[in-house]
Amino acid sequence: MALPSYATPAQKLWHYIYLAICSLVLFFLVMPLLVVIPISFSSSPFLQFTPEMLRLDPEAFSLRWYRLMMGDCSDPGITTVCSDNWKIGAKNSLFIGLAATALATTLGILAALGLSRPVMPGRKLIMALMISPLIVPLIITASGLFFFFARFNLVATYPGLIMAHTILGLPFVVITVTATLVGFDHNLTKAAASLGGGVLRNFFKIQMPLILPGVISGALFAFITSFDEIVIVLFVGGPDQITLPRQMWSGVRQEISPTILSVATILVILSICLLTVVELLRRRNERIRGIRPT
Repeated sequence: MALPSYATPAQKLWHYIYLAICSLVLFFLVMPLLVVIPISFSSSPFLQFTPEMLRLDPEAFSLRWYRLMMGDCSDPGITTVCSDNWKIGAKNSLFIGLAATALATTLGILAALGLSRPVMPGRKLIMALMISPLIVPLIITASGLFFFFARFNLVATYPGLIMAHTILGLPFVVITVTATLVGFDHNLTKAAASLGGGVLRNFFKIQMPLILPGVISGALFAFITSFDEIVIVLFVGGPDQITLPRQMWSGVRQEISPTILSVATILVILSICLLTVVELLRRRNERIRGIRPT
């Protein structure tokens, strides 16, 4: 954002200092990615930049670790353990993430509709309980879920993992949808009801199109949280519930190979795409509400 013409020299100095600080913080956060991504395309089994890579020798780069991630063991130069665990983990993470996102989005919308009404009793207390998974340390949440699910034989089952991930993703949906409903004009639903519209029809025809950016944003955050979760899987999941983060954690413990960096590169690209969608939805929501995008 450009400085106004009437800014004082001190304000201009602070503006440039602030930009420099933000640039340094951004560089500190992005620098690990600049190291991880090139090494994932290395033909060497070691996690380092080889002299050939620094010389940009084409023979130093390869897709062998991406093929290994997909379960292709035909490359004779691969000396690491080759299995389908990466592919199975990706499928399980996608299945659990989508199921937990759908459940968290449905429950989050219902909770946000109630919490957005000022007449609801105990609204602040309920809101605090809904967002508590964001505040309580994850290790405490995971251990509590383990002892609770063990009473109902939900440990080491996919329904247990889906419900646990739903609990983690629910606060994101509640917060984003509630923030969208703050500026919602309830006179629209009252007018629709006076014209004979039912509750469900009024919701899907009037409320849902207006709060859809907040719903999609919350769902994307819930999916990212579920897809990247490892602590809950270690506590609630069993040996058969292999997810992508769990496979990465096992790979770090047993045998470090560039395959882990290949998976990390794909996760980084996926996260960037999802966050870009969230930003576009935020800007669209601001335009709908008559706010100039920043």
